[in-house]
Amino acid sequence: MSDPITDLIHHPYVPPAGFAAPQPGVFKASTVIFTNVAAMRARDWKHKNGYTYGLHGTPTTFLLEERIAALEGGKHCILVPSGLAAIANVAMALLKTGDEVLIPDNAYGPNKALAEGELAQWGITHRYYDAMDPADLQAKLGPKTRLVWLEAPGSVTMEFPPLQQLADLCRQRGVTTALDSTWACGLAFNGFDLGAPGSGRGADIVAHALTKYPSGGGDVLMGAVVTRDDELNLKLKLTHMRMGFGVGANDAEAILRGLPSLALRYHAQDRAARALAAWLARRPEVARVLHPALEGSPGHQHWRDLCGVDGAAAGLFSIMFQDRYAPAQVDAFCDALKLFKLGYSWGGPVSLVVPYDLATMRSAASAGGLARGPLVRFSVGLEAVEDLRLDLEQALASLDAQAPPWD
Repeated sequence: MSDPITDLIHHPYVPPAGFAAPQPGVFKASTVIFTNVAAMRARDWKHKNGYTYGLHGTPTTFLLEERIAALEGGKHCILVPSGLAAIANVAMALLKTGDEVLIPDNAYGPNKALAEGELAQWGITHRYYDAMDPADLQAKLGPKTRLVWLEAPGSVTMEFPPLQQLADLCRQRGVTTALDSTWACGLAFNGFDLGAPGSGRGADIVAHALTKYPSGGGDVLMGAVVTRDDELNLKLKLTHMRMGFGVGANDAEAILRGLPSLALRYHAQDRAARALAAWLARRPEVARVLHPALEGSPGHQHWRDLCGVDGAAAGLFSIMFQDRYAPAQVDAFCDALKLFKLGYSWGGPVSLVVPYDLATMRSAASAGGLARGPLVRFSVGLEAVEDLRLDLEQALASLDAQAPPWD
């Protein structure tokens, strides 16, 4: 070839094999090159026996999928652009017009919004059940129920449900279960084995927002859908292909880089959150602390039964203030925090806080006595615990200087 540009594009040099380093290589591709037509026609993207197109996987995404599957105790993993995309992938793969999905009333809000929006428009009905009351789920399981979502603990309010009992009820009725296990992160408990290890008495599908602890930096959006069953995985993967879901190689690299420190970060944030939650429980301004590992928190015994007395519990907790504080005062408390930043999500290095109006999030029937008053959720990062405690203390001191209390 005579033109240097053509030579640059088609240069024959291939680096020698055998390079090894602590971090895996990053492969970016939309187009994948085949050696000949026969090879192109022989490739099967569905079973990871080769590469066909960037959306169907590269060495980088295959490696991340295998590691997330191992983390969650599954066999297969599909990567999607966000945690919500994982929920949507499950719903679109398993539900059709005339079917019904049951969702915990305390589930992640966008899961409920998806059911009330797109799924309802497609003729898929939904009902909410009280995850703390297995009898309520049992009563609502019907002939059209095709999917039941599980979640532990409940979003924002942190109730820990009797997961194994809920999963057993669905299995007895032949209904597929999907567990949002972002909080457990494969470390607090195994979503597929909610009974004894290897029992298989758990969810059929585990969804995980890798945005949270696996990323750890607050800078990557990604989700995963993990299964053990080959046929179920193929259903999910075909929908994944038809929807065009894909993740960027640099995002996959960022999560691969974070995985070796995952357990260290998770347990450090767990310890810090427990220390702060226990301190807040003793404060006169606080009516209730919601943290699965604290006695008196809704579902504490369920958490203990599943995770053990010394089990893991992530870095999240919520508090409810005494009735004398108005919502404006609670908002002012959040504004007064300096190290805790106002922001959604969790699992990153920076501690976060978000105030919620519980009355807009839960039905009165399933609120478990938590329906009155504002609630504040904390995500504990990696700052020094004493610095975080002092930040909370100075913000609490400003409460009584704000708007007048309720009559």
